[in-house]
Amino acid sequence: MNSLRTAPFGAWRSPITTDLLTKAGIGLSQIEVTSDGIYWLESRPLDAGRVIVVHEKRGDVTPPPYNVRTRVHEYGGGSYFAFGTTLFFSNFVDQALYRKDQGAGPRPITPAPKFPAGYRFADGRITPDGKIIICVRETHGENAEAINDLVAIPSDGSAEPRSIAGGADFYSFPRISPDGKRLAWTEWSHPRMPWDGTELWVGDLADDGAVSNPRHIAGGKTESIFQPEWSPGNRLHFISDRTGWWNLYEERDGKIVALARMSAEFGVPQWVFGLSRYAFLENGRIACLYSMNGFDYLGFVKSDMPGIQPMDLPFDTIADIRSDGAHRLYLIAASSTAAAQILQLNLRDAGYRVIRKSMEIEIDPGDLSAPESIEFPTERGRTAFALYYPPTNKNHRGPEGERPPLLVLSHGGPTAASGSALRLPIQFWTNRGFAIVDVNYGGSTGYGRPYRERLNGMWGVVDMEDCINAARFLEKRGDVDGRRMAIRGGSAGGYTTLCALVFGHVFAAGASYYGVADLKSLMQDTHKFESRYLDGLVGPYPEAEKTYRDRSPVHFAERLSCPVILLQGLEDKVVPPSQAETMIEALRKKNLPFAYVAFPAEGHGFREAANIKRAAEAELYFYSRVFGFTPADDIEPVTIENLA
Repeated sequence: MNSLRTAPFGAWRSPITTDLLTKAGIGLSQIEVTSDGIYWLESRPLDAGRVIVVHEKRGDVTPPPYNVRTRVHEYGGGSYFAFGTTLFFSNFVDQALYRKDQGAGPRPITPAPKFPAGYRFADGRITPDGKIIICVRETHGENAEAINDLVAIPSDGSAEPRSIAGGADFYSFPRISPDGKRLAWTEWSHPRMPWDGTELWVGDLADDGAVSNPRHIAGGKTESIFQPEWSPGNRLHFISDRTGWWNLYEERDGKIVALARMSAEFGVPQWVFGLSRYAFLENGRIACLYSMNGFDYLGFVKSDMPGIQPMDLPFDTIADIRSDGAHRLYLIAASSTAAAQILQLNLRDAGYRVIRKSMEIEIDPGDLSAPESIEFPTERGRTAFALYYPPTNKNHRGPEGERPPLLVLSHGGPTAASGSALRLPIQFWTNRGFAIVDVNYGGSTGYGRPYRERLNGMWGVVDMEDCINAARFLEKRGDVDGRRMAIRGGSAGGYTTLCALVFGHVFAAGASYYGVADLKSLMQDTHKFESRYLDGLVGPYPEAEKTYRDRSPVHFAERLSCPVILLQGLEDKVVPPSQAETMIEALRKKNLPFAYVAFPAEGHGFREAANIKRAAEAELYFYSRVFGFTPADDIEPVTIENLA
């Protein structure tokens, strides 16, 4: 006897509530391994999104109200590092660099700036004797572009930071050799982004942190270098995409030697600092993460043994890797049925143990939608990639002969990628009866440099076309209801969403989270890191002024013929609220249906639990009115202007 209850798609009762989206999960990132043990970062929505350094045995290391986040490049990352039992971290409110010795409270070791949060620090490392910190500094002044450089700072704060490398627009990955005699780093300048082209440099390092005799090792305008690291034997390693794929290399007697030449991505785009995709082990082995066709793998290479030795793990998304230098690896791993967790992997017996889970609540597998990797035809005779999630609920089914509504997800970046890790914000929808397709449109990483470069000069076109064609592919295949397809996305994904709604005429609704509506305004009113990003994605300004206008949805709002919901943080420095407000003004003039939900204390991305919950409920209510179903959830309505 079939016990499934028949209910309209979208109206299924779900155990994955909006409360669960915040109460069940924390964010895990940046593992660090020292002689004192294992550290990592936790982002906690129920603590106003505060980020905390945690030690495996001692628990929370940074006390309230400290929030371990740096605003270098605005996206941050690399916000802490440890030396034995001593911790160094950036505090979000004042952006000062703090030192915390065991048993003592945090104290600032950098000077107060002339302007609030005027000095920002990231990606720090400390010399082997523990005396000097070398890190990235970003200096902000009144109405002036930020200045980025590398600085040396006495670890006890006894002197002010001293610039040791400058002149380029951006710096990352300052890495000190184990003998303390050399420093490696990457740098790049406008209009390049780090995945377009970076340069790897090495200099001689003095005891006081001064750098001399700098020399260029690799990289340039069309070669992206990622994660330089020194082996225990002081050999320099790095990841380069010189072949069209980010592969691992070693500098050996002045020559660059490939350790594992593959059609796979060992690197990822440097949106944040503190990333790690390989780690050194005993006996000359190197553990590496690499991505192929949207999935992550773990493998091992040696300098004297070409090729890679893969290792099977029950995880297909791995975000971080560190080692103890011997036989233990530490990973942040996930799968389509397991949320992110920190693992310790013992290579001597191939066993692993879970150190920390991002989600403690167990969800019945019958309520989890497993993704299907799809490759579909798109414009210009090409194919693109996506992950398709069918509606899944162990207690419900849709009406006979009816197909589910589809939500097309357009990821941010746009130089980023969507993986298959268990994400409750996706299962929230599939468990209620929606189908989801998460599109890795042309321009996404993980598929090689040529795929990434499809978006060069074509942002707002290729990404939009691929999202539309993913939806059409699923409609043609019979998976979804073509009359009830919506598109949603945040930041750059919000821009793709608005483009598809204005220029595409395929979707019946859309949701833009802090999305771009006016490319010219974005170019003129964004932060330094992305201030020339559009040169590559759209074209140099003002030469390409007409293209900027032609691809800005706000100028063509009269073409929009379906409802839109816009959600925006009012403290957003990456995509300012003016973008949403300009779109709203155009929508209101045209009497088009829309809803606007603003969050006064949020920036680029929502961190506070109440706001995450409200955003999900508002979007669900919005779709219920547009697609004509009654949610099983008791949720607060949102005002939809001009909706008949």
